[in-house]
Amino acid sequence: MSISTILGFIFGIGLFAGAVALSTDNYRIFLDLPAIIMVVGGTLAATFISFEPRYVMEALRLMPTILFSHKVGRAILTSEVGRIIRWGYVVQKSGLPGLEAEANKVRGHDRLLGFGIDLVISGYNGQEVREILSNTVESTFQRGTVPADILRAMGGNAPAFGLIGTLIGLIIMLDKMGADPSKLGGGMAVAMNTTLYGVLFSRFIFLPSAAKIQQREEIVRFRNYLVAEGLALLAERKSPRYIQDKMNSYLDPSLHFNIDVHLKSRP
Repeated sequence: MSISTILGFIFGIGLFAGAVALSTDNYRIFLDLPAIIMVVGGTLAATFISFEPRYVMEALRLMPTILFSHKVGRAILTSEVGRIIRWGYVVQKSGLPGLEAEANKVRGHDRLLGFGIDLVISGYNGQEVREILSNTVESTFQRGTVPADILRAMGGNAPAFGLIGTLIGLIIMLDKMGADPSKLGGGMAVAMNTTLYGVLFSRFIFLPSAAKIQQREEIVRFRNYLVAEGLALLAERKSPRYIQDKMNSYLDPSLHFNIDVHLKSRP
């Protein structure tokens, strides 16, 4: 679980609930099912009109995943450097065909690594490996950020439908005002709920989800470029120590892989 995301969500709900509790004892005035239907239904309708259904469903599916920890963490980057260096020793000992067994191990659960090793084994030079994998990384990133774009669009639409709901409520309220002007205040309060819901859904759910998904895809892209550079260095037959120093240059110093420490720790 992503503790920070969950705590942020709970804290935000707590702030809203606390403000309501301190301001009024009529909590039910903030519960308005027609307002929720107007905001959520209108936002979804506009989104399905704007985007292909499969992309919208993918965006909705990814929203709950922000509550869980991302699979690509800081420690993963160091381990990726260590893995490429290990493969560097394999190439030194057995040549490029020695990577075939490694390709079989990773091909099932990491397509980029499997594809990259196949390129190296096929005899492409370092620059060719970089170019091909760069295209793969960027196309993967573009596909991965489509859900974030959709959620940002939903975040922009939700307040608009909240305003539409408020206008509808005001029209109905004004139509009934002649019969009983004393209900004007209560009717206006209910009409404003749709604007409130629109802003809450936008700023508290859709836009934060889009930002989290975008950030995670950027982390994956960085990891993929790091791996692509390591595979290109393998294709160039660079030494393991050179691979270490070149790949470490992309990382924060606290994440650097150290061959000497690793060798000393081996039995």
